[in-house]
Amino acid sequence: MTVQTSMDQFTAITDALRVIVGPSHVLCDAADLASYATDWTGQFKNEADAIAVVRPETTEQVAEIVKLCAANAITVVPQGGRTGLCGGGVPVAGQPSLILSLTRMNAVRAIDPAGRTVVAEAGVVLEPLQEAALSNGLIFPLMFGAKGSCTIGGNLATNAGGSNVVRYGNTRELCLGIEAVMPDGTVVNALTGLRKDNTGYDLKDLLIGAEGTLGIITAAVFKLFPKPTSRATAFLSVASLDGAIDVLNRLQDYTGSAVEAFEFMPRAAVDTICTAFPDIRRPLETPAEIGILMEVASSRPHDAEEMDDGSIRLETQVMELLGALMEDGLVLDAMIAQSEQQRADLWRMRESTLEAITETGPAYHLDISLPLANIGPFVAEMDAAALDAGFQPVTVGHLGDGNLHYALMAGAVHEWDSLPLDATKNVAFALLTRLNGSFSAEHGIGQSKLPVMTQLKEPTQVAVMRAIKHALDPQNMINPGKLIPELKN
Repeated sequence: MTVQTSMDQFTAITDALRVIVGPSHVLCDAADLASYATDWTGQFKNEADAIAVVRPETTEQVAEIVKLCAANAITVVPQGGRTGLCGGGVPVAGQPSLILSLTRMNAVRAIDPAGRTVVAEAGVVLEPLQEAALSNGLIFPLMFGAKGSCTIGGNLATNAGGSNVVRYGNTRELCLGIEAVMPDGTVVNALTGLRKDNTGYDLKDLLIGAEGTLGIITAAVFKLFPKPTSRATAFLSVASLDGAIDVLNRLQDYTGSAVEAFEFMPRAAVDTICTAFPDIRRPLETPAEIGILMEVASSRPHDAEEMDDGSIRLETQVMELLGALMEDGLVLDAMIAQSEQQRADLWRMRESTLEAITETGPAYHLDISLPLANIGPFVAEMDAAALDAGFQPVTVGHLGDGNLHYALMAGAVHEWDSLPLDATKNVAFALLTRLNGSFSAEHGIGQSKLPVMTQLKEPTQVAVMRAIKHALDPQNMINPGKLIPELKN
């Protein structure tokens, strides 16, 4: 649906929006529109299709805005912290839309330490939410590099993952209930925080991961967890990717599933990071061809006890297991963080990956997932194909949950524009299909992955998604042109 808005209609609509949210929170200036209509990657810049930006403060205001837009056939693009990588939070070219920024809805409404839950609005930034939980002796474990700017609404819309999924799950697993404004402006309120509620369809799970195409999540209630009292963090050099899975399982068995992170960082990734940021030190003297950043954490007082030699029990236990893994030939070398600063340095290295690749030059990023047993075969075959085509593959990943961030960069003697990118992407997608993988693990579909969605997603599943979208949003009013491929005439 494309709307043609006359100047009189535009004036009437913006005047109505100013009544709802206040004059200072309706932005029509070209510079503002350009800023809000550009995604983090810079690939999508559609300020010409931004009618205006409106910044509500309450759920009631969101509902009034949506009702106004529905009555005037204006499409709405909900937006959070603008850290997405797929163009999901900006207008589609040729589709004039109102950008609805939720960043003013930034209240932590309630924390229940006894029930270990928190209610937060969609515009709450992840890091302050983590700090609010910590102030109550608890943690909110969602964790990734954009924590200082991404918002909870965006995390929910994309079912964001991160480094701690291996223990705590994606955003969906952390959420107990939502509040949302539907495409007709009605409000769904399900913020009870119940862990058991079998009273019909789970609307929460339907809207989480829907990228704002079925409704606008305005608040959510999340699980909180005990704050760890001890951690053991290490960087390992392992003999093989298949062997790394054995290391993960041995760690899980030995610690009672206390592994919080198990990150794949091969030599090419560490080299790229340390070249882009020379102040970051390599964790091992002999570079690890297959490196693993691992972290184990426990809230049990027993694990935090100090041993006779001054070490912490959990660290001692992990060191003992790593020694056994070295004897078995699975681990070749290890650096164990001996201070909070060393731990922070390891995590800074991991979280600098995307910036380092961006600093180095053009790249194409695959956000993929595979069964754990198929990760080794994928990396071996895809690396060989990429190198043969003239690319330098740079991969990191949340190996504990099967998610790889596989980047194709230009090899040392090749120009980016001369490389066969489309053919190499097709090799990756064919390999993913053969190995039962997914072409989108945690970043969503947005606009950028719609062609791949059309090519690879099972047609029956796409048809069901279209039916759900049409049932809830028959006017195709909320975030059109995202996630679901358009039907071809």
